[in-house]
Amino acid sequence: MSMSIDSILRQKGADVATIAPEASVKRATSWLHAKNIGALVVTSGNAVVGLISEREIVHAIARYGETATSMPVSEIMRRGVITVTPTDTVSHVMSLMTRHRVRHMPVLRDGNLVGIISIGDVVKHRLEDLELETNVLRDVYNAAR
Repeated sequence: MSMSIDSILRQKGADVATIAPEASVKRATSWLHAKNIGALVVTSGNAVVGLISEREIVHAIARYGETATSMPVSEIMRRGVITVTPTDTVSHVMSLMTRHRVRHMPVLRDGNLVGIISIGDVVKHRLEDLELETNVLRDVYNAAR
């Protein structure tokens, strides 16, 4: 049975860095650097309205040059962000990330932001699963000898 996103959030914690849509891109870059993270969830009140990651910032600088840093986050953020729930399976989230070519997904419970899942979180979880499976198979093999 595939593990749920909730199991990853319990391990990593549910802290989510957010930013307002009217904040500057420069503020977003400073926040990403300070927190050593790759994305911020853009919120207005309690609503998730977008996501800004290193990818959006690089694209904005390539397009607008240095002036991109003074633009509001809302001008360059990714809209229509795909979200998941804590009860979604890790395999389902892996499929969504692959299909939509995204690296970060906000986690919502009853419409409220409760976490964020990155591709790194999913890969780490999958590697731990594979290591456990390998150990179990090794134990079964050794016991059968």
